[in-house]
Amino acid sequence: MSGDRQRLLAAEGLTKTFGGLRAVIDVSFTVAEGEILGLVGPNGSGKTTVLNLIAGALRTDAGRVRLAGRDITRLPPSTRTRLGIARTFQLVRPLRNLSAADNVLVARLYGRERADFSAARSDSLRLLDLVGLRGKAQMLATRLTLTERKRLEIARALATQPIVLLLDEPLSGLNPTEVDTALSLLRTIRKVGITLVIVEHNVRAVRALCDRVVVLNSGRRVVEGTPGEALSRPEVIEVYLGTRSARAGFDA
Repeated sequence: MSGDRQRLLAAEGLTKTFGGLRAVIDVSFTVAEGEILGLVGPNGSGKTTVLNLIAGALRTDAGRVRLAGRDITRLPPSTRTRLGIARTFQLVRPLRNLSAADNVLVARLYGRERADFSAARSDSLRLLDLVGLRGKAQMLATRLTLTERKRLEIARALATQPIVLLLDEPLSGLNPTEVDTALSLLRTIRKVGITLVIVEHNVRAVRALCDRVVVLNSGRRVVEGTPGEALSRPEVIEVYLGTRSARAGFDA
């Protein structure tokens, strides 16, 4: 935790088992207000499961989740949303038969702070402008490109007026130019006072964006620190990536 930032989110000993598979094992970390924390690690390391435990999509077998000091471990996802936790998904899930504007409008009407229809519509258009989709406001979500659908997903999450935004691989499938644009957007979101927890495989993006990273492997937290510190550890480079090209990406 850097500077005088106050701890906003805490995962304490999170554990989740699916049948005989221990997906998350005693994972703990904290996130400071205004921080961008990265969750990194190989496929199957438990990153998305941790997001699901924080958001309430899954119930912990053990451990606790705290938001601003409040124990929210047993609260349903809808209550966590009203308290200020929002998330995006690796596979974007827009409301297919609604326009981009109406997708955001629905989220705004049922988010943390309720608004009348006129104010909610205005907020929805403002958020579409923020993510660069104002010109596609009336287009059906199914007609948007992958990049545009990812932006829409972020706008929908922001419409709930979160204090913590959980992002599951928001950069996957994007080309380098699109990645740079997305990073700029995420920095803007942080500037307006929203704390970010991001699951991401793009190592260069993690280095450029995150204040700290937590590295997971086989469901366990193995390294935590700044991107420069954590991603340079030999065990991270070898165990998580292993290939020469991947090592070059980590060292860049």
